[in-house]
Amino acid sequence: MSIVDNRKAFHDYFIEERFEAGLVLNGWEVKAARGGRAQLKEAYVVIRNGELWLLGAHITPLTSASTHVHAEPTRTRKLLMHAKEIQRLIGQVERAGYTLIPIDLHFKSGRIKLEIGLAKGKKQHDKRQSEKEREWNREKQRLLRDRPGKTR
Repeated sequence: MSIVDNRKAFHDYFIEERFEAGLVLNGWEVKAARGGRAQLKEAYVVIRNGELWLLGAHITPLTSASTHVHAEPTRTRKLLMHAKEIQRLIGQVERAGYTLIPIDLHFKSGRIKLEIGLAKGKKQHDKRQSEKEREWNREKQRLLRDRPGKTR
């Protein structure tokens, strides 16, 4: 079950591969994510010292969060993956033009997981081409739907 999607990622990047990672969260962050108060729009993934970190993800604290905990909505969160997968990602990210971006925050077996994508940035003309293809597909569907002489 998906909590939040990062639609902007598909607009700005070509997603070549997808990976699933666990997320180290505090209790208040889990409660807020269950309430749908997470945002991945400006988030990105970096590799530091052989570990993956999620930066810029915003989880808005609930008003009923504990009074003794200072909630920091955009703190850096650690991602959990097998060491072999991380080493493979490090090798791929070091190639020119590749980056790791968060795609989807979702539940799996009662745990919150993050789907990250190995992505290559789109140029402006690539974005325009994607928009043209999307509009053409929409137009094709409308033409097929409104075709005269169609019997039901």
